[in-house]
Amino acid sequence: MKMYKYLQACMYMPVLLCLHAQAQKAGIEINQLGYYVHAPKIAVIVNNSAATGFYIISADKNDTVFKGVLSPQQQSAYSSNKTNIANFTALQKPGVYEMFVPGIGNSYTFTIGNNALHRVAVGLLKGFYYQRVSMPLEEKYAGLWHRPAGHPDTAVLVHPSAATAQRPAGTIISTPGGWYDAGDYNKYIVNSGISTGTLLSAYEDFSTYYDTLHDNIPESKNNVPDILDEALYNVRWMLTMQDPNDGGVYNKCTNAAFDGMVMPGVTKLPRYVVQKGTAATLDFAAVMAQTARITKKFSKQLPGLSDSCLRAAEYAWQWAMKNPALAYNQDAMNKQYDPKITTGGYGDNRFGDEWFWAACELLATTQDKQYADTVISSVNVPFTIPSWASVQALGYYTLLREGKKLPSNIPVENIKRRLLAFADTMIANGGNKAFATILGQSKRDFVWGSNSVAANQGIALINAYLVSKDKKYIDAALSNLDHILGRNATGYCFVTGFGSKSTMHPHHRQSVSDGIDDPVPGLMAGGPNPGRQDHTKYEFTEPETAYNDNDGAYASNEIAINWNAPAVYLANAIEALQYKAGYSGK
Repeated sequence: MKMYKYLQACMYMPVLLCLHAQAQKAGIEINQLGYYVHAPKIAVIVNNSAATGFYIISADKNDTVFKGVLSPQQQSAYSSNKTNIANFTALQKPGVYEMFVPGIGNSYTFTIGNNALHRVAVGLLKGFYYQRVSMPLEEKYAGLWHRPAGHPDTAVLVHPSAATAQRPAGTIISTPGGWYDAGDYNKYIVNSGISTGTLLSAYEDFSTYYDTLHDNIPESKNNVPDILDEALYNVRWMLTMQDPNDGGVYNKCTNAAFDGMVMPGVTKLPRYVVQKGTAATLDFAAVMAQTARITKKFSKQLPGLSDSCLRAAEYAWQWAMKNPALAYNQDAMNKQYDPKITTGGYGDNRFGDEWFWAACELLATTQDKQYADTVISSVNVPFTIPSWASVQALGYYTLLREGKKLPSNIPVENIKRRLLAFADTMIANGGNKAFATILGQSKRDFVWGSNSVAANQGIALINAYLVSKDKKYIDAALSNLDHILGRNATGYCFVTGFGSKSTMHPHHRQSVSDGIDDPVPGLMAGGPNPGRQDHTKYEFTEPETAYNDNDGAYASNEIAINWNAPAVYLANAIEALQYKAGYSGK
């Protein structure tokens, strides 16, 4: 069929002239990376005033390969937008296409094929390499974004808040490596905990897939999966943050105040390790126990690492037993000690979830029943989407994964039922119906880091699939990945360096200061956040539209390792499961 040019000429201009009064212009929002051959394929038509149908055309615009009817228009619950759904799941011919909607025009080009999201899935993992501290990023691995090592962190001061008799204030310690936490140049144990744990869980859930996945990092030929090499770069830093004299773990390695928008290592301000805390120590214990379990099978490549990590985990647990509720309260600390520390606090004063996660990992790794009582005491806490301050679900995922190896009094079957009920509720609620995603269970989904909410909801759904083998959970998880990659009310693909309209100006010091037009690739922006705590000017301020692609808009446009990690899990899980889900034609 060669209808496209005729329809364009007859129908495009009259409708376009009617759109001036709308809060947002009309548009076609798609997954800008593409669609699997047999997977659900949905686009969302925003603020369409007349069209009732849509057309899929070849990228050269010579042929119409599919036509469909738009769904009835609906009002979004989270903005002034009105939408129609264009469902072209039935188009299963691999190729490169565009969508045409009369009166609106053409979508960005997209692909249909097997391994449709491989590039972005690998790119999200590679994003962690660009966040590495204390090592130069060489051009053969980093491309345009190669740079010197940044902060060496080999001469870090013990802050007065962290002083002990064995390590008085001003003691110099070495704590190199790890990842820069977000758009800033500091390193935080609490946020590293959930980020590293999520990458390690991705490997445990899909080890066969990751065993052959490479993302061009210096360690790619060492016979250890690249995702583990990346996680271990941070694990080795975390090990240096444990006080060898008592087992407690410092909250962070940081400047006293944030660096300006400069390249890493340009400033030479003192760096400090700051006050130990229960949350940091238990997050550390969980990560070390999980690392010990995973690396045991790589003992030839990583001699002694598994044993060292387990000893560190048990030592941290012992410290936490003596300090069961020591909160990191930065404001209170600054009233007592100098220099004042004004970088990210990651303060948390409820520790039940950290106790649970650490106990689950230690129990799964050691089978030592001393941890079972802590697990059982909290095993009925409701499922919630994890965040740095709420890590209960990470423990549940581990119990489900390791269920057959656990003591018989751990109610694994009950946890399975509760996870499936949680996942079913998300699906039944329908999320953001106007954009056909699971994200949007309520307005509370659109918070600081809303894209990580989408990714973590996806992880919960993937885990529901792993215990049930019901494909509906993968379909639901894919809808949230579609959101991240462009099928959303902002029209942005939120992963730098990917898609036709992606985040270009993230709150990320290296991207701002490196003199390169394109941002560092593979980093996921936080996403719509009507809280707008950065107080920059937002063109749109409703829950699903409150996004500002401006480097000053840290409330919606910062990047962070705890956002990238669940995006890595979700995108690579879909890639790993594409054949089992029937998405790809093999």
